[in-house]
Amino acid sequence: MIAQAMKPNDLAEGTTLERLKLMIYLVPICGIVPAAYSLWQRQGNRQDQAISRLVITLALTWVMVYALLSTGSHLAPWLSLRFLISISLVTTGYTLTNLVLMMRLLQGKSVKLPGFSRLSQRLPGSGHPG
Repeated sequence: MIAQAMKPNDLAEGTTLERLKLMIYLVPICGIVPAAYSLWQRQGNRQDQAISRLVITLALTWVMVYALLSTGSHLAPWLSLRFLISISLVTTGYTLTNLVLMMRLLQGKSVKLPGFSRLSQRLPGSGHPG
């Protein structure tokens, strides 16, 4: 009777608590801490570790682009406004990407991004030879 009450999606994708943990990983900027801790301790299943690596890759990419654009705005004051607008667009894109990944996770769909998922497999400790 319990098996009939559960939705097939719940059985395939894990418990609500597991999804909540993965949603916390996908919180922009703040989610990198629990994701990095999960990778460091080698906790969770393959999906947990794949999402952790993806979150870290996205965050590091955002930080690098943010730093480069910020440096550019300081070095070229006459282009400062253009660099600052670019920073806001990159930050908005990073945030929206994480929100879309959260929605896909809630819908039970794949949480992979072309290019970034493959790049995240190259992080240390991923178990993939690159």
